[in-house]
Amino acid sequence: MKVFGIQRLTGIILAAAMLGAPIASPALAQEAAAPAVEAVVAETTVVETAPEAAPAEAPAEEEPTLDTGDTSWLLTSTALVLAMTIPGLALFYGGMVRGKNVISTVAQCFAITAVISVVWMVAGYSLAFSENSSAALNPYVGGLSAFLLNGISMDDLSGTIPQFLFVVFQMTFAVITPALIVGAFAERMKFSAILLFMVLWSLIVYSPICHWVWGGGFLSEMGVLDFAGGTVVHINAGIAGLVCALVLGKRKGFGAENMAPHNLVLTMIGASLLWVGWFGFNAGSAVGANGLAAVAMLNTQVATAAAVVAWMAIEWFERKKPGMLGLASGAVAGLVAITPAAGFVTPQGALIVGFVGGAAAYAGAVWLKKALKYDDSLDVFGVHGVAGIAGALLTGVLASSAVAGEAAEGANVVTQFVGIIGTIAWCAIATFVILMICKFTVGLRVSEDEEVEGLDLSQHGESLHH
Repeated sequence: MKVFGIQRLTGIILAAAMLGAPIASPALAQEAAAPAVEAVVAETTVVETAPEAAPAEAPAEEEPTLDTGDTSWLLTSTALVLAMTIPGLALFYGGMVRGKNVISTVAQCFAITAVISVVWMVAGYSLAFSENSSAALNPYVGGLSAFLLNGISMDDLSGTIPQFLFVVFQMTFAVITPALIVGAFAERMKFSAILLFMVLWSLIVYSPICHWVWGGGFLSEMGVLDFAGGTVVHINAGIAGLVCALVLGKRKGFGAENMAPHNLVLTMIGASLLWVGWFGFNAGSAVGANGLAAVAMLNTQVATAAAVVAWMAIEWFERKKPGMLGLASGAVAGLVAITPAAGFVTPQGALIVGFVGGAAAYAGAVWLKKALKYDDSLDVFGVHGVAGIAGALLTGVLASSAVAGEAAEGANVVTQFVGIIGTIAWCAIATFVILMICKFTVGLRVSEDEEVEGLDLSQHGESLHH
């Protein structure tokens, strides 16, 4: 490359101007002035030669920096999701059981919150979100490099938020998923068995499936879409609940005795807390205070409201009276159905998801359970399993590039269906094995006398005074 002094450079520019070369842009000037440059160069007697320029280096990637807005929203979302389990789910379930089992039901939700928080911190997070040192195993489960959160410091970031915040945000998801299962075996499982089951289930079922979808596992590589937990949380919990209900068998007096909810006001309060907390669940999964979080929040509200209307309409037509339990169940069905789709569909799509999810959950909780005569006490499979499946499939149909960008381009029902089947298969098999481990160690079910007495007294030595 040839370089000239200031005077020579000035002469080149003047020559180019005299020949009519445009110099509006450097690139155009360089091309149009080439003949003039050659003429000037021919007349020069002294030419300085510079060494060849080094290849241009690629611009350095900007290191991620903490965003206080994103961090504030995730701190808020984490608190909202925790409130979904305690007190939200505890009250929702507590109001639906009989009076003699209220304390045991809320105690199970409370204890699970504590136990699984410890399990997640010790090993669950690592199994879900770290990379496995074995390339063959990494598509299916993470490793133990983050055991006891080893190697993570206060200054480490996950995107634009502290990694510790991401850990605790995901912890609240790990807490509510096994807690949902409680509703399937309500009023008949030993407290010791519940705790053992939940620890093993969290490590063997929840963490690996979380890795499949959100931790870089094989379902993620396939393009399975699950924005906030339709597969990881609701289908997973719904299938586990169904297996538990079938293995434990029906409650004593099921189909013959009155097992109506003892306090639907508690159930309404619990459902309301779930509805509010779900904004942290879905909008929080945008992992930032941004437009995607706003879309997810709007979609959550629209779908939930549509599902309530759908459930109420069907129940009103069939039973001639719409009930509070139906309204609450419809709301949860809508929340479940929109969870996988919240950040992938438009509000118009969310309306469809809500109507379909509400109707599908009614069919699962009322018609399917009655036809097959299994005792899923509080309709965990009927609502969470069925609405979760409906929402996951509809995500493949309704995902919009206007919301999800490139992620929506590969969305399809076949891929979503494969994700659903994979989750069902592993969850069902592993749940059954864990139940057998519990059965042959601490035992699964309370005695007949203890069940008649009620789990409040037989398991906790406490009773609800009316």
